[in-house]
Amino acid sequence: MLGRTHDLAAFTALSVVVVTQPLPEMTMGTAIVALGANMLGGIAPDIDQSTAPFWRNVPIGPMFGRFFGRLLGGHRFLSHSILGIFLFGILFQLFLNFLQPSIPNIDLDVVWWAFMIGFVSHLIMDTFTKEGVAWLLPIPWSFGFPPIRAFRVTTGEFFEKYIIFPGLLVLTGYIYYTYYDKILELLREYLK
Repeated sequence: MLGRTHDLAAFTALSVVVVTQPLPEMTMGTAIVALGANMLGGIAPDIDQSTAPFWRNVPIGPMFGRFFGRLLGGHRFLSHSILGIFLFGILFQLFLNFLQPSIPNIDLDVVWWAFMIGFVSHLIMDTFTKEGVAWLLPIPWSFGFPPIRAFRVTTGEFFEKYIIFPGLLVLTGYIYYTYYDKILELLREYLK
């Protein structure tokens, strides 16, 4: 999937959690940092690809992307697996613990969960592509949905651009329309 599709899928997944689960009390700062972490989580699995959006926005990013690609076994290998979910979850938690002294009023548990929701949404979306995802690494089998590869999505082609991406927009709009009162209540709470 393209970076914009992963970003929107991460946001949609986070929106579903926000409207369906009880949320802890948090500051507006926590909500903003969590939203940023969610977007980062939505593209983080592609850290193993030098042409990914993650690296395009960083000076000398493609060089780092090639290094991380080799370190993680190539594209859609370690970072696109259940093992990768645990690895990235631990590494992001360590990163947040390192940042804690400089952002003391941010609830880092909320930020961590937002990142992980984005990360997992990336893997779920990539499961619908022709390449699939090696969920059970170190077993190198790629799983895709639907099981027949010919029916899966080709990254950046018609079905993703004109069906999946608009479908996610409609779904997100539907979520916000359906849960308008709850979202309005949350906004009033955070904008006090």
